[in-house]
Amino acid sequence: MSDEGPQRLQKVLARAGQGSRRTCEDLIVEGRVVVNGVVATIGDKVDPAFARIEIDGALVPVAPGLVHYLLNKPPGVVTTASDPEGRTTVLDLVPAAPRVFPVGRLDLMTEGLLILTNDGAFAHDLMHPSKGVEKEYLAQVRGDPSPASVRSLREGVELGDGMTAPAKVSRVTDGVLRITIHEGRNRQIRRMCETIGHPVERLVRTRIGGVGDATLKPGEFRILTIKEVSRLGAAASTGSTGSTGALAPPK
Repeated sequence: MSDEGPQRLQKVLARAGQGSRRTCEDLIVEGRVVVNGVVATIGDKVDPAFARIEIDGALVPVAPGLVHYLLNKPPGVVTTASDPEGRTTVLDLVPAAPRVFPVGRLDLMTEGLLILTNDGAFAHDLMHPSKGVEKEYLAQVRGDPSPASVRSLREGVELGDGMTAPAKVSRVTDGVLRITIHEGRNRQIRRMCETIGHPVERLVRTRIGGVGDATLKPGEFRILTIKEVSRLGAAASTGSTGSTGALAPPK
């Protein structure tokens, strides 16, 4: 049990930013709230430290002490907890306590948005391949891809580990592509662009699910809002998309 112990479900949901207690009661009555795999009813109590609560299939983080950071990773920073070569890691850019971990990876020279959290269930839902959470990138490539090359990326290209899923690809300007994928293969964008003969020279992740931030400078982080955490949870439950405040295109 947590220090507070079991509490009324509507109180826990309201505190997690899901609306007023009355609104949360309505969600329960409508059968939209599931606790540990069971549809909730009015009067249910839960221990937020251990309960898995979902609304419309989207995870609602309710455990005490959870943090969710959005970091704009600079190039040359390693997406690991520690580095034997002594390079700066993403954990060096956020508070040391509570201890967090990155949700997914960005390779050494890839820049842009990365989520760090101590919320294991939330991280699992975002990373699971079956969830199909979209990640949007701006790729500055060598040369200027033709319409046919862009179409190839949209339809899928053959990599060493199989054909890529269809992607959203648009030309932003000469040599700059906006690419949105929902897979998580190693160095996928770079490999896709190499396949069409236009290697990546700079790569920036600009959006995760429906969350972006054009004001966050390289090396800066901020705490995700309750609405953003809910938006990411919804994206993980439905594969939904959305765009808000993407980072500036590479120059």
